[in-house]
Amino acid sequence: MNTRELGLTMCTALVIGNTIGMGIFILPAALAPFGLNALTGWAVVIVGCACIAIVYAALARRLPQADGPFGYIRATLGEPVAFPALWCYWISVWVTNAALAVAIVGYFLTVFPAAKVIPSAALTVGFMWLFVGVNLLGVKSGGRVQVVTSLLKLVPLVLVMVLGGAAILAEPSAYTPILPTTPIELRPSMAAATIALFAMLGFESAAVAAGRVKDPERTIPRATLIGTLIVAIVYVAIVVIGMLLVPQATLAASDAPFVTILDSLLGAGSGRWLAVFVVISGLGALNGWTLLGSELTRTLAMHRLLPEIFGRSNRYGAPWAALLLVGALATFVGLMNYSESLVAGFTFLSVLVTAANLPLYLCSALAILYLLRREPRALPSSISLAGLGGIAFTVFAFFGVGREPFLWAMALALAGVPVYFWMRWRHPAPTVAAQSS
Repeated sequence: MNTRELGLTMCTALVIGNTIGMGIFILPAALAPFGLNALTGWAVVIVGCACIAIVYAALARRLPQADGPFGYIRATLGEPVAFPALWCYWISVWVTNAALAVAIVGYFLTVFPAAKVIPSAALTVGFMWLFVGVNLLGVKSGGRVQVVTSLLKLVPLVLVMVLGGAAILAEPSAYTPILPTTPIELRPSMAAATIALFAMLGFESAAVAAGRVKDPERTIPRATLIGTLIVAIVYVAIVVIGMLLVPQATLAASDAPFVTILDSLLGAGSGRWLAVFVVISGLGALNGWTLLGSELTRTLAMHRLLPEIFGRSNRYGAPWAALLLVGALATFVGLMNYSESLVAGFTFLSVLVTAANLPLYLCSALAILYLLRREPRALPSSISLAGLGGIAFTVFAFFGVGREPFLWAMALALAGVPVYFWMRWRHPAPTVAAQSS
């Protein structure tokens, strides 16, 4: 059975679909209190994500047989460094699944109020397990769902960009006074960058699923760079349009900022059906993160860092036990948190999940510098700038998340230490040398 089933289209859709989830539909409200600091924060995030995307592209070309970031870090910095980085990332994936399902239910009930007779917790769990079922039919099944939902989720984004852009260009003087007056300062810019980075999480998805990608040394770099560029352009355009169309205080208080923006363009009540596409966007992201979570679990099991059962596949090639584990863990978190308000829950979770992702980005940037130092002719020397940029960006982001989320990230990493030593006591690791293509 061919396990490499994800081509360029599916990988690009995975990057876009996992990145454009529910975050963009909350982002205008979450960033509104920061005013123009949101734009300076975005500038830093775009440059930083571009550096890390280039790092993943270079690692994919240099280590095409490695199964994603874990393999890249393990082959260069060693398994004791690779495991806690991936462990933190793995936890963040299924926590994100729970948050997506909670947010989807909020928008779903806006469109279909009759569904309020069903307990919100039941809807949350139902959505999560729906995509566990889809992915149990195989990675190609999940990939097809990702392509369709990635196309549909662009509809509301394009609608707001076109209508908002046309309104602003037609009468720019009418919207200039709406610009927020919050002064641009370093600390608010760092905080805004942290929230913006949460919305960009997922651009590494093609690299994480490397073990299932066709022609990974060509497909992963293209999908990562194309997907990251598309998402960055869309996000910045949406944030700017929201700032110009809706007063800062109104936008900051909105639980459904996209509906608020569209209401300001077409009249009160017209934005309600936009929530349909918000639900589609969330479902697409939930599908992609479910696929990603199962692949990460399989990767850990294949390296004997989780029990072997989580690496086993069903007749469709899907890691059935890994999918069930991810579904169960996300269900637990979802049931604990489904009552959180939309913006408040996402703002808190964005900082926490961002902090948990940063160790993987930092170690990947260090991995490319290690390769350049060990084999200086193997990669263009200009790649070192991307590696240094990625390190600087992750350090900047660590300061931006603040003390409490940083400590949470460290606690998540330490929680995996007993698991690592227990599994290595049962299955000693073979010596791993840096790979060559």
